[in-house]
Amino acid sequence: MRTRLLPLLIVLLAAVLLALGIPLAGSVAAAQQQQVVVDRIDDTARFAALAQFVTDGPSGSRRTTTDERWEALRRELESYHGVYDIRAGVFYRNGSAMANAPGDWFVPPTGEVRRAFDEALLSRRSHDPPQAWPWQRSRLVVASPVIRDGDVVAVVVTDSPTGQLRSRILRGWLFIGAGEIAAMLLAVGAALRLTGWVLRPVRVLDATTHDIATGRLKSRVAAAGGPPELRRLARSFNEMADNVEAVLEQQRAFVADASHQLRNPLSALLLRIELLALELPEGNAEIASVRTEGKRLAQVLDDLLDLALAEHAEADLQLADIGALTEERVAAWAPAAQAKGVRLTGDCPPTTAWADPIALSSALDAVIDNAVKFTPEDGTVQVTVSADGDASTVVVTDTGPGLTDEELARVGDRFWRSGRHQNVKGSGLGLSITRALLAAGGGSIDYAHHEPRGLRVTVTVPRHAETAAGSAGVSRSGAPGPLAGPPSGFGRAVP
Repeated sequence: MRTRLLPLLIVLLAAVLLALGIPLAGSVAAAQQQQVVVDRIDDTARFAALAQFVTDGPSGSRRTTTDERWEALRRELESYHGVYDIRAGVFYRNGSAMANAPGDWFVPPTGEVRRAFDEALLSRRSHDPPQAWPWQRSRLVVASPVIRDGDVVAVVVTDSPTGQLRSRILRGWLFIGAGEIAAMLLAVGAALRLTGWVLRPVRVLDATTHDIATGRLKSRVAAAGGPPELRRLARSFNEMADNVEAVLEQQRAFVADASHQLRNPLSALLLRIELLALELPEGNAEIASVRTEGKRLAQVLDDLLDLALAEHAEADLQLADIGALTEERVAAWAPAAQAKGVRLTGDCPPTTAWADPIALSSALDAVIDNAVKFTPEDGTVQVTVSADGDASTVVVTDTGPGLTDEELARVGDRFWRSGRHQNVKGSGLGLSITRALLAAGGGSIDYAHHEPRGLRVTVTVPRHAETAAGSAGVSRSGAPGPLAGPPSGFGRAVP
């Protein structure tokens, strides 16, 4: 968000500074030129005073006093040109020169000098010549009329180079540019502090929301600065998180307590059933049915307790040899598979990953148990361990009936079992417990079709400590440690 907000603020600040700087640069250029124009007007006024009584026209005899005035005017013009390199001259109305410096400079028939000369013939002084800009090699022309008895008898014209004027304008612009850059840097620094102050609570809130979304229910928004509205939002978020965590803890506690408390009356009930069976004939069908349902209810209660413990369990992560651990579980389930006539094979090369060995063993027990249970006689269950990039995987495939697309979408849901296998022993909680055990250590479980038939189950665990540690925070604190062994009564929730 900061990367999107900062450019917007910087663009707005730059627009404001440009809106202020461009007119200021124009006013600096105008002020510099106006100063030069005023100086030139003063100079032309002085020359006009000297030329006022030199002569009445471009030809004719001159009086002595007139010759002295003319000589003084000529010397002034030559000195002025020599010192300032400014062309200056006094010209009669017809354009002929009364005196000029340099001597070969005259009023051209066209151009800026001619326009200033013609304007002065109308008894108007030059007051607003075109603006000189640093990138233009122009000259500054100022003309002033010579008036006698109310009539314009001649015109004084100065033609100045603008190099120094343009240099002063450019220096003024450089000062303005330096000020604009300094102001921009100051504004960007202020914008960085401002956006950091405003967005810090948002970043903290975003990180905490992500933690809670990934299962770190103990995460809370730490007290931070920022606007009062965002601080109030942080407090409200913490209150909401507390309430949500309290509700979830109540639900989990209820499941665990209910499972635990129901075990005693159920055990007493099963004992009374056994006593009652002693009074009935051997092989009574009703007693056998009651026994079966009672044991099934006991298994459901055990699985509910296991699920509650799994969701509270904190993973004891360590760098383990996933290949050796999987090979051990394959060997443990080989007798059960052999008894059913199923060929259980394993390809378990040494592969390291970060996992809780007990939790991973329990998860593999559940997956292999389901695969063996639903694979028909003479079928095959294949267990393969591999490593790819940041994760190690254990893939269990079978040649059983498999699942439909609709059933794949629901596999792993609590108490869900395929309608085709409702009579198969199990509570529908085994894979839910497996998913909870794996998630506590940053792992996952996925299901897919196995061609040409069967189910493909992929158990994934992280290979790097950072990934595992980040996901391990998902574990539920305040609960007992990992299960000491495979959850009792793990039954496949799906075919």
